[in-house]
Amino acid sequence: QVQLVESGGGLVQAGGSLRLSCAASGSIFSINVMGWYRQAPGKQREMVAQISSDGIRTHYLDSVEGRFIISRDNADNTMTLQMNSLKPEDTAVYLCFVKIGDYFNEYRGQGTQVTVSS
Repeated sequence: QVQLVESGGGLVQAGGSLRLSCAASGSIFSINVMGWYRQAPGKQREMVAQISSDGIRTHYLDSVEGRFIISRDNADNTMTLQMNSLKPEDTAVYLCFVKIGDYFNEYRGQGTQVTVSS
């Protein structure tokens, strides 16, 4: 089993910043991609950012490019998402995910709420 625990969500005014963290534990032998999804009420889940196993390659949702920064620490299986210049449309539940092993099996956390007020 793989456990993912997110932290760092909350309420912030537009233009503010939040830093999300995700800690992975359990049967982790080979974490490949790590990343974040978000899901807002009435909307489809979307991939916000992801980072390669070596931490070099990153990919962002167009709407967060230049505002969000994803990073990971393979020594302790943690990942962060620094979110700057937040907008009300960033309001959503943010879930971290990892893809493990040769078949990139995906696991997701329970999520943390991010609310941006205008």
